[in-house]
Parts: sequence; structure tokens; C-alpha cells
Amino acid sequence: MKIRLALLSVFDKSGLVEFARGLREFGVDLLSTGGTAKALRGAGIALTEVAAHTGSPEIMDGRVKTLHPRIHGEEAIENIDIGGPAMVRSAAKNHRYVTVITDPADYPRVLESISRREGGVGDMLRRELAVKAFAHTSRYDTAIASWLGSRDGLPELLALQYEKVEDLRYGENPHQKAAWYRGFSRSGPSIAHAKFHGGKELSYNNILDLDSALDLVRDLPTPAAAIVKHNNPCGAATGPGAAEAFTRAVAGDPVSAYGGILALNVPLDVETADRVAAKENFFEAVVAPAITPEAMRTLREKPKWGKNVRILESGTDPVSAAPFAVRGIRDGILYQSADSESAAQWIPSAGSPTPSQDADLRFAWAVCKHVKSNAIVIARDGQVVGVGAGQMSRLDSAFLAVRKAGERAKGAVAASDAFFPFPDALETLADAGVVAVAHPGGSIRDAEVAAAAKKRGVTLMVTGTRHFRH
Repeated sequence: MKIRLALLSVFDKSGLVEFARGLREFGVDLLSTGGTAKALRGAGIALTEVAAHTGSPEIMDGRVKTLHPRIHGEEAIENIDIGGPAMVRSAAKNHRYVTVITDPADYPRVLESISRREGGVGDMLRRELAVKAFAHTSRYDTAIASWLGSRDGLPELLALQYEKVEDLRYGENPHQKAAWYRGFSRSGPSIAHAKFHGGKELSYNNILDLDSALDLVRDLPTPAAAIVKHNNPCGAATGPGAAEAFTRAVAGDPVSAYGGILALNVPLDVETADRVAAKENFFEAVVAPAITPEAMRTLREKPKWGKNVRILESGTDPVSAAPFAVRGIRDGILYQSADSESAAQWIPSAGSPTPSQDADLRFAWAVCKHVKSNAIVIARDGQVVGVGAGQMSRLDSAFLAVRKAGERAKGAVAASDAFFPFPDALETLADAGVVAVAHPGGSIRDAEVAAAAKKRGVTLMVTGTRHFRH
């Protein structure tokens, strides 16, 4: 069925002029109104105003000019809302006869279909576009309902919508089905909206680790590198440049770094790529804000594993307000604001740190936020040297961290994601040579912990903020 008439009324005008010109070339008459009509007329494209076509004047300051039987037709008008969403729903409901487009990216597909079908659009494409149209208006309604019904950003009715990126080979384990979805809004660089430069197909676990690694380096000073394994950082470091930060991150725990996920918070250059591609290294995936063409070639061509490594560019968009975090439980979800932290003043509980110790304490504290609780992180000179993660006892986490650090714990600092319930974990750190510690405080035994720190000559800082990560 040949298309003879098209109504163009859009907020996003990207690609609009080219699309309208393409329709005119196929002999399609155009209806338009408002800002859309102004943009098309400005480009010299002939059109008819909606009010002239319907014979009815605009009402409600133009918000209902498209609501007319000559536009909507059939029975759809009885069951849909008014205004722009009504127009879109009406067209989508009547997709057997109407092609509705809500995404400028679909303009070329529609023009190509019209060209191939001598003026018409195929049934399958019309149906696909109708589905997108209903999803589009649903997102719009959801946004309104969520905003009107929210208290402190927590809506009474939580309706979440994501679009599928792709099906995954499997979930956390081969017997589990999985798919990857992304939201429609962006809060800055993210894995969900990253540019994928190939390699092996991303797995469920790759995506989780990439997301964790990118979140970690976002919290660190630049330049910094982090390596994540099984959703915990096994290495993180700053440096004068990306290459040095990477080398120091690996050196924190070379054994665990092998087969991990690498993230940088500065562009990946060819010098860094040379080090990443060294024969002793192997990484499942690499993500950076940007990657130079020379670095890309080095990562692909130099190592034996180069053709398989997943390479992603997260982009350099500014980070906006922290998003909310969602976790699923059986028959429900948990919804919370992201774990961001205000620049609260730390309070000394025992001694006072030197400037270099203070910098290392804040570095260790930033990393500790991304380690599964109970978490202990030991660091020195902007480099993680020991991590104790995911233990049921904070004392056990301290044992693991000092064992990883070894002799490097002497003169180092440490951070604990929550308070020390007893002095024992702090004493374990002090016995290993740690000279300064940061913890949130808040235990009924804070005074005992502070006394133990003073007795051992350890500086103890109270951050006032807890960073549990379950």
C-alpha cells in the first residue's frame, strides 16, 4: 500500500530534514505543525499545516491540534489519551495501515523500505516500529508517574524499562540463561553505553566486572588503573601517566591480575598498550575513556590473546547526578541511591596523619568502597598492596590483607569499610607494620579501638561514612 500522506511532529529534530526530503522524493504529502513545521519550512520543504488539513483551529495552546478523526481515524480515538502520546499510540495501534516512527535512527530504514516496495513499508517493519512506539509512550508515562509519585527520589510506583542489547551465551554459569539490557538515560561514562571494539563476545561475568572496574577508577585520582577479578579489585594504583598507573596496579597482586578486567580513567595510549600486551599479562577485557588507534593495533596484534580481548571505550561524557541502584530479590527488588559520599571532614581518633599518609588513606578509602564487605584495603604511595574481601569476620579480612601485602605492609596505611567491632583487626594491621588506618567509627567499642591504636602508635581516622558492599 503506497504511502501518500505523512504527519511530522517531533521533539528530536535530528535527521528530520533529510527524512522529509526523502518522503517528498517519493511523492508523499507532508502535514506538520509548530516547531517541526518551522524547521521544515526553513529548509525549503513544502508542507500543509495540520489545522488547515483538519479544518479545526488549534486549542489548548496547540497541544491538541493533532487530535482529530482525520488524523487518528478508525476506533483508536475512543481508547487512547490526548496530545502527542495519543497521536503516537493511535498510529501504533493502526500499524496495519500506518507507519509510526519515534526514533530518528529509523528514518533511513523507512525510506529504504519505501524505495524497495514502490512507495510502501513492509508489514514486519511497521509492526516493529509500532512496538517501539508503544514502548516510547510507556517510558514517557512512567517518567511522569515516577516523578509525580516520588518522595526523596523514591517513587511509590516503580516501573523500570530497559532495552535489550543482546542475548548472552549464558549467565554466571553455563546452565543459566541471560541477556544484557541498558537503560534509556545516561549518567556519564558507562559499560551499558560503551563503544565495543570487538574481541570475544562479552559474558555476563565480564559485564559485571567491567562495570565494577569502571566505577572504581571513576572514584580515583587521574591517572589511575584498576584490575577487577570476580567482582573485587585485586589491583589499583595511580601514577604520573597511564602506563605507570597500569604497571603499579598489576604489581599490587600479579597472580590475581592474570585473567582480570582492566580499567583506566584516562585515555589508553600506545605506551600503555605495549605494557598491557606484554607476554606475562592476560586480560579478559580492557576499558578506557578513549583508545588511540595505535594502542588499539597493539592490543589486537601483539599478544597471543589479542584477537580475543574485549576492548571498550566508555566515553568522556561528564558524570551527572549519581543514579539509583537496583538489585533483584525473589518476587521483588531493592532500590537505593548510589553509594556517593559528601566531602565530610574526617576526625582524628588517634594521632594525626602526615600529608602523604592522608593522601594514601583517602586512596585506600576510595578503593575499599568497591571491595565486598567485610573489606580491608592496605595501600602505600597510591598503590593497593593488600586486599581482604568478602569475609564473615573483619579479623579474617585483615589477615588476608596483610598476607597479600607481606613486607609491603610496613609503613603502609589501611582502610576498613565499616567500624572495627573489636581492636583485634586493627592490632593485626599494626603487627604487620601499618601506620595509619581509616574506619567509619560508630561501634560501642570505638574507645577501645582508639586506645589500641594509640598504644601501637597507629594513626586512626574516623570517616563517619560506611561503605558496605554486599
